[in-house]
Amino acid sequence: MFVLESFKGKRSDLPRPSRKRGGKAVKRGLSAEQIPIVVVRDRHGATFDTVLPKLNRASMAAALGDVLAGAETFCCDGGKSIVAFARGACLSVHVLPAPGAPRPDAPQFHINNVNGYHSRFKEWMRRFHGVATKNLPNYLGWRRALEALGAEASPSRWLLGSVGLGPYQQRSL
Repeated sequence: MFVLESFKGKRSDLPRPSRKRGGKAVKRGLSAEQIPIVVVRDRHGATFDTVLPKLNRASMAAALGDVLAGAETFCCDGGKSIVAFARGACLSVHVLPAPGAPRPDAPQFHINNVNGYHSRFKEWMRRFHGVATKNLPNYLGWRRALEALGAEASPSRWLLGSVGLGPYQQRSL
């Protein structure tokens, strides 16, 4: 998933001219203006997400190396860095030809769970009208907590989570 880089709230020393009312990226497609976020989910809803410093194999390995250790199968889109990481980590990888669509010969392998998470995250982020890139990990954690608690969200559950006893902590899959 990619989010447009933002310096929301910063009034001076911007590395580029400010965008008015959100704006758009200068370049189409992927560029240095897009912040990469990697999301890994299993079929039971356990989620790991993190902001990557760069979109390359080394960043993927640093973020996902311990998380995916011992994984039986790994489904992904055809991104070069994620495929290179999976092959370098000796994972049994299933690269999907179309965005999220399963292969006809293996319908059980898909990334619809991750794509749904992306959609819900981006829809939830709209209410904030953009967030500063430096705060993006905090928003990812907040959304992970909302997903994990679901209808069971209550003040007592939030307090337990604040001391590390919640079901939404970053954990290995």
